[in-house]
Amino acid sequence: MNILKKYKFAVVLAVAIGFGMTSCDDFLDRPTEDGYTTEQFYKSDAECRSGVNHLYGLPWSDLLDSYFYSLENAAGNQYQGGDAFTLLSIQSTNTNLGKMVAANWRAIAEINITYNKVKGASASEAMKNSCMGEALTWKGLAYFNLVRMLGPIPIIHDTESEISGGTYNDKYRVESADVYEYIIMTLEKAIELLPESSEPGRIDCFSAKGLLAKVYLAKSGLGQSGSRNQADLDMAASLAKDVIDNSGRELMENYEDIFRASNNFNQESLLAWHWYGSENPWGVGNQLQAIFAMGGFTNTLSWGDWSVPTIDLQEAFGVDILQNPEERLNKDTRRKATMMLAGDKYPYFWRNVGGFDYLKFLYDKEYNPDAKESLSSGTGANAVKHLVGNDEDHKAELGYVGLKQATGLSTHVLRLADVYLIYAEAKIGNNGSSSDASVIDAFHAVHHRAVSADWEAPSSVSWEDVWKERRLELAYEGDRWFDFVRLSYYDPQRAINELKSQKRSYYNGLDELYKTYWETGKWTVKPESMQYDTNPPVLGVTEGVFRFPMPEGDVVFNPNLLKDPIHVDVRAEYTY
Repeated sequence: MNILKKYKFAVVLAVAIGFGMTSCDDFLDRPTEDGYTTEQFYKSDAECRSGVNHLYGLPWSDLLDSYFYSLENAAGNQYQGGDAFTLLSIQSTNTNLGKMVAANWRAIAEINITYNKVKGASASEAMKNSCMGEALTWKGLAYFNLVRMLGPIPIIHDTESEISGGTYNDKYRVESADVYEYIIMTLEKAIELLPESSEPGRIDCFSAKGLLAKVYLAKSGLGQSGSRNQADLDMAASLAKDVIDNSGRELMENYEDIFRASNNFNQESLLAWHWYGSENPWGVGNQLQAIFAMGGFTNTLSWGDWSVPTIDLQEAFGVDILQNPEERLNKDTRRKATMMLAGDKYPYFWRNVGGFDYLKFLYDKEYNPDAKESLSSGTGANAVKHLVGNDEDHKAELGYVGLKQATGLSTHVLRLADVYLIYAEAKIGNNGSSSDASVIDAFHAVHHRAVSADWEAPSSVSWEDVWKERRLELAYEGDRWFDFVRLSYYDPQRAINELKSQKRSYYNGLDELYKTYWETGKWTVKPESMQYDTNPPVLGVTEGVFRFPMPEGDVVFNPNLLKDPIHVDVRAEYTY
């Protein structure tokens, strides 16, 4: 890592921007333009609270146009022809890989600095503990991201001491098992410090417990062959059950409501990045709408016409792209909340003109002056998650108009539904399936919300049931690739086989099909010309694909990153 460059930038940024907010009560309030210095700050409980606010958004900004975008490509949920992540041919020089890695190191730097400042603050112990716990929860997430992407990585426990000691570019990678132990140690301390409840949208101890359950579920397969470590599975199940039973969190009744900006602080969300629709400073706004929305969908620039849901994801939802929209069953409400297809309409988008109509948007210039009168998507679908809509929609949801490439829609990093599925999978463990009532209840709570027709709970739940449910529940939330990574820890061939079997390419003839239907009302399929790519790219998937290469720029500044990782007794080496 070029730690010196990244971490000095982080120090300046944290002092100049991150510590100052216009209000101490609402961490979504816009950051002040002049900021504060640390000497002026941390004199009260309110300033401590405000001092950690920036950790809920700004450091993670660069993940938005790489993490969700590229990892969904890698997982086979999103198609973008020729993209290295779509083809699973990621090189150390890949720009998005570099941004993903750098964003997490940036977050760690800011977290370390903020943690130390709060620790030395002249505020109440209760407030200091809560704020330090929030910082450590985010730190656990950043290391969890990095170890799942890169495998062995360096541990930067205290940024300022690394810089002052001049050791920033001499670090060795640490074995993955030790990194996981460091994450667990960090989250355990966060749980110890955090209160059982906090203001809406803020981290509490159950946020950290939910994340720790996810960490244990991933770690359970590390270094294993064919089965997982039972003690880790038991810890994942115990932590998840604690969250389910005692956090006070509840699943939202309607799945699509989770992703409306007016529900940014919904009770299903355990951990979220919160944004403000502004470009001042750059990075405080959510950029995902610009990335996933079609050109013309918003009042500002967007370019999501060609980065679209795969045929494979559509088929996982039970969709046949050639089926007449009037005959499509749409049993699973998550499908429409995740992707739009011919025939779909959305009352919460373009509400100032009576709602959004997908085909009308594509082909009717009176309705959409920017209509291309053609379908750009190679799979016949476009993304829905992470979209707010036009200016009027943003104002209706949040009370103000978002700016170019910036909305105020929160990004939910960990939801209660995820924790339900973590519990079910951990309890199933190495058995393949379970008829335990608590497992069935957890699985059915998630599934039944989305597929109300399946009102009767199953008699048992299998690993395959949970595996598929996770994909449908969390599609386009940056999670599926990490599911493949943790599967590869103990059963790499199974992960390889599924990736190779996916339909990750385009479909021919869909524009003709859609346009004819729009103009005539007749759904006319021509099998000879309307078919899946007859020569899709062959993925060269090996075990090595589940560990991305260390970015070239980091290796240039620290050649030690190419050396074998070292063992570190993290609990003896580091303390909080």
